[in-house]
Amino acid sequence: MKTLFDKIWDAHVVTTVKDGPSQLYIDRHLCHEVTSPQAFSGLRERGLKVFRPDQTLLTADHNIPTMGQEKPIQDEVSRFQVETLARNAREFGLTYYGLKNSKNGIVHVIGPENGFTQPGMTIVCGDSHTSTHGAFGAIAFGIGTSEVEMVLSSQCILQTRPKTMRINFEGKLGEGVSSKDMALYMIWQLTTGGATGYFVEYAGEAVRNLSMEQRMTLCNLSIEMGARGGLIAPDETTYNYIKEREFAPKGERWDEAMAYWSTLRSDDGAIFDKEVTFDVSQIKPMITYGTNPGMGMPIDGSIPKMEDIDETGKISFEKSLKYMGFEPGQKLEGKSIDYVFLGSCTNGRIEDFRVFTDYVKGKKKADNVIAWLVPGSWQVRKQIEAEGLDKILEEAGFELRQPGCSACLAMNDDKIPAGKYAVSTSNRNFEGRQGPGARTILASPLVAAAAAVNGKVTNPIA
Repeated sequence: MKTLFDKIWDAHVVTTVKDGPSQLYIDRHLCHEVTSPQAFSGLRERGLKVFRPDQTLLTADHNIPTMGQEKPIQDEVSRFQVETLARNAREFGLTYYGLKNSKNGIVHVIGPENGFTQPGMTIVCGDSHTSTHGAFGAIAFGIGTSEVEMVLSSQCILQTRPKTMRINFEGKLGEGVSSKDMALYMIWQLTTGGATGYFVEYAGEAVRNLSMEQRMTLCNLSIEMGARGGLIAPDETTYNYIKEREFAPKGERWDEAMAYWSTLRSDDGAIFDKEVTFDVSQIKPMITYGTNPGMGMPIDGSIPKMEDIDETGKISFEKSLKYMGFEPGQKLEGKSIDYVFLGSCTNGRIEDFRVFTDYVKGKKKADNVIAWLVPGSWQVRKQIEAEGLDKILEEAGFELRQPGCSACLAMNDDKIPAGKYAVSTSNRNFEGRQGPGARTILASPLVAAAAAVNGKVTNPIA
């Protein structure tokens, strides 16, 4: 009896070092401008080529501006990194979706939307949120720069086999509750270290009922509880999403792929190293109050009191609240905010924009809020425009920006100023993550929409 993870892993092991790591074959390799320059330099120094260029895809996303992309990038460091990526793509004969390419976007958005991500694959990228691609029934995980070089040169990587965990989400989601809330609830319950050393399979009725984009959000946040990655068994929802996309198998190859994909599920009776079950009827819209994704609570809840915190965690708890400007026991509902960010590889897809737009339709953006609405790719942006969502947003006082990682991280122009509060649909709320001194409250697109309209933390279903 094998788990889904076991089936994919075992099919990709080339050799195994006794009492050591496995040499794992990699099907797909994604690169962006931040973690790849040193890897390509290493290839040059050793006189090596990219071993299988057709299995590598490059895009610029972290450093790019989300306004004025038709002009040269103003920031020298960012411009140099993006230009270096373009040069490396040309020199090594790799597919590159640069700034003016209609397929450009966040690496974990463009992989799935172009069909580059498929069930049963091993997928890596020099980026921790590569776990996103696991939503398709793939083993997907982030790697370091030296490992990027290893994959470019050999299409293989040395990896220690992780343990397996299954997290079951049973029941039906309540009104206004999304997979972002499921993920924040899970990390709140299990802590940011609760899945360290594990690869997680998500299962249960609530997971089966999620759309592909919602599944991607759930898998995206696996890394925030310490997991090596997360994956979901492929099903009709998966196949319908992939079919006819550019890199998807066609004709007889599709039939062959389907025959294989249909075997990709954990066997009945398969044993996991750890198993956890959550009743999703207990989950409400979630927000964070601290400086890691595990410091979460229901939007109508209260920050824990000091006596509720374990002795070993009190110093970091106090430090976090001081940074955020909050008090133990405080409620955040009604708290005035300054910025709203809709976007990132966590929530920058078309469904996220539909949810946000549906809430703000017929309403107006609060005067005290600066809102950055950033599609995850040009394909998402074009779909927003095709559906007329951009017009609704404009009427409500919002402006649509150009694709990029944007305010998820302080590597581009979209930085939250020091001391300002941002309700963000991204994945991390670390100190300085969105800009030096920025204060981040993680939330779903629906909660972000309510905050943008009301100018404060607002329960969208109250």
